[in-house]
Amino acid sequence: QQRDKLRQYQKRLSLGLERERALARQLLRDGKKEKAMLLLKKKRYQEQLLEKTETQISNLERMVQDIEFTQIEMKVIEGLKIGNECLHRMHQVMSIEEVERIIGETQDAVEYQRQIDELLAGSLTEEDEDAILEELNAITQEQLELPEVPSEPLPEKVPEVSPIKNRPKPELVAAS
Repeated sequence: QQRDKLRQYQKRLSLGLERERALARQLLRDGKKEKAMLLLKKKRYQEQLLEKTETQISNLERMVQDIEFTQIEMKVIEGLKIGNECLHRMHQVMSIEEVERIIGETQDAVEYQRQIDELLAGSLTEEDEDAILEELNAITQEQLELPEVPSEPLPEKVPEVSPIKNRPKPELVAAS
């Protein structure tokens, strides 16, 4: 508001200066040199006022810009403050120990899954394969209970089986 008032004052002074210059010319034509000189002194004083007014307007505009920038800075600081509070609350919810525990569990689970993947992919080490072969031999030894071999000699001729006559074909039996 003050800037606008100073601008209006400047306009009035500018208009007054033009009038006084024209009046000073008229007075010189009329031969009134002393009055023209007094009027020109007044005009010079008003020009100085006009320059001072311009400086004040410049200062006011700079101040307005500083205020606007300070308001922007305040908004940024407020945003940083809110963000900092939010981070602080998030840190309270999840502690470093909790994060370390979760990371440890995740790493354990990844390692376990890697071992399963290696087993399924058949990429066993020699030690693993040796252990598996030993376990397989142990299991086969446990299950290797063979029936006893008869002590009597086997007959040399196998008795002949007579074919059954008039026996129906399997397709006919299933169809009926």
